[in-house]
Amino acid sequence: MTFALVCLLLSVGLAGQSPSRADSATVNADSATKIVFLGTGTPRPTPERQGPSLAIIAGGKAYLADAGVGCVRQASAAYAAGIKPLNVPDLNIAFITHLHSDHTLGLPDLILTPWIMGRTAPLELYGPHGITAMSENILRAYEQDEDIRVHGLEGANTTGYKVNAHEIGPGIIYKDEHVKVTAFPVEHGSWREAYGFIFEAGGKRIVISGDTRPSASVVSACDGCDALIHEVYSGYGGTSQKSPEEWMKYMAAFHTSGEELGSIATKAHAKLLIVTHWVGMGSSDQTDLLQAIKKHYSGAVVIARDFDVIAP
Repeated sequence: MTFALVCLLLSVGLAGQSPSRADSATVNADSATKIVFLGTGTPRPTPERQGPSLAIIAGGKAYLADAGVGCVRQASAAYAAGIKPLNVPDLNIAFITHLHSDHTLGLPDLILTPWIMGRTAPLELYGPHGITAMSENILRAYEQDEDIRVHGLEGANTTGYKVNAHEIGPGIIYKDEHVKVTAFPVEHGSWREAYGFIFEAGGKRIVISGDTRPSASVVSACDGCDALIHEVYSGYGGTSQKSPEEWMKYMAAFHTSGEELGSIATKAHAKLLIVTHWVGMGSSDQTDLLQAIKKHYSGAVVIARDFDVIAP
C-alpha cells in the first residue's frame, strides 16, 4: 500500500503522471497539517475507491469529513502505515457534508468499531438537520449488539458507543486549540441542506466543497485558500435506469463538470485544486478531465486517490 505526499508546488500534469513521493519521515510527521484521503469514490462500488471520506490532521489529531463505506478500515490502514492520529480508538469527531448514503454508510462503523477497539469518549458528530435522527436510529438498530458487548463477557465500556450529534447551520461550528471549522451552504440538487467546510489549521485554510453544482459560496469560502477539495464529473453517459440525456440533466443539477470546476478554482484563486468524488460519465480518462479543468485554471491540480496524503 503506497501513501503519497503531494506538496503545493507539485501537480499532476496534463499527461496524468503521478506526483512524486516524499520520504516516510515527512509523511509520518504527526504535528504537520495535512489531508489524508480515506475514500475518493462515489456510490459506485469500485474496489480501488472507497466511499467519500477524508481526514484533516492538525496538531496530532484527526478530524474526519464524511463517513463513506470503508472509512474506519481505511483509517486503520493509514495508521498501520504510520499516520498515528488515525488510530481507530482515537476517531472521535466527524463532520458530515450532507446525508446522501454514499457519505454516511460508514457511520455505523465509525460509531461502533472505535468503541469496540477501546474508545471511551462519545463520537462528536456534526452535520445537517437529520443527523441526530440518523445516529439515534443507528444506535437503535444495534441495541442488542450494544447490550451484549456491555453486559456480556466482553465487558465493553458504557460511553464509547454514544453519539453527541450537533445539527449545524452556516457559520463557525467547531473550534479547539488545533482547528477551526466553518460550514457554508452549497447547492446540491434538491437537497434542502448540503454544506461545505472550511478547515483552518496550522496557518493553512483548506476548503471542502462536499457534493455541489457550481456554487458561488465555494468561491467565497476559498478566496485564495491553500487547498480547494472539490467533487467533479466528466464524460457523457447514462445508466440502465436513465437515458444519457436524463442522467446529464441530473448531473448538471447536483454536480460540477471539469470545465466548470476550472472556472470555480480560478475565481476562487485556489493555490491548489484537489479533485475527489470523480464521477466518470462513460469516461475514466484522467487526461480528458485534466484538460477540461485546465481550460480555465492554470494552477496546480491533483486527482486524489485513496490513501493520498497531501500537505498544502
